[in-house]
Amino acid sequence: MALNLKEKKRKIFSKRSFEFCNRIVSTIHAILAVILASLTVEDWSCPVCPSASNSPPKQQRQTLAVTIAYLIYDLICCLFGERVSLDNTVHHLVSIVGLGAGLVYQKCGSEQVAALFITEISSPFLHARELLKELGYRDTDLNLAADITFAVIFSTARMVGGPYLTFVTLTANNPILIKAMALGLQFVSAFWFYKIVKMVKYKLTNNRRKKVISSPLHRENWTKPVLLPSFTKMD
Repeated sequence: MALNLKEKKRKIFSKRSFEFCNRIVSTIHAILAVILASLTVEDWSCPVCPSASNSPPKQQRQTLAVTIAYLIYDLICCLFGERVSLDNTVHHLVSIVGLGAGLVYQKCGSEQVAALFITEISSPFLHARELLKELGYRDTDLNLAADITFAVIFSTARMVGGPYLTFVTLTANNPILIKAMALGLQFVSAFWFYKIVKMVKYKLTNNRRKKVISSPLHRENWTKPVLLPSFTKMD
């Protein structure tokens, strides 16, 4: 089935790579997941209420089921990519087990929907970074803007909202498996946050260096002939 999906996407985007096609699907899912998660919030003054709830509403269960199906699909697609990323694979497995446990136990629908919102809110910009590169906008201001936007949204969601949600999940009366998955997801987020900080630092430094090199004053200094002093032999 995965091969058939790959072939169909190739027909639609025949001139693009398999990763490009897969990121299009991922972007659509991310936008859909954020919308569905937002629609399931019962009270925006307390988005994670009620915590550790039994028998979450049908809309929450459907939202989680859609994301689990996508994660399984994306995990399979990752195995057909050019490089298999260990951290990405771990992230998929943790998410699948965590969300699946919520459906099995019929508990903590609010926390899981909030986790879905937090994890997917930055995904469109994550995929936009890579899509722009393949479209020929690598190392441009547009690509840099996508990088910074992704980094800001990811950092705010995962490192501000994430720890709070993890705390709520751990302190509520949730099954131990769900608590473990919540903690594991936060550790994965912290690891990615570290990598993103390094990426942004490199991008900003590299962009500043390119602007200095391309400045007229810099070019003039490098292209202007330098007259070296002539030395005569001293007797």
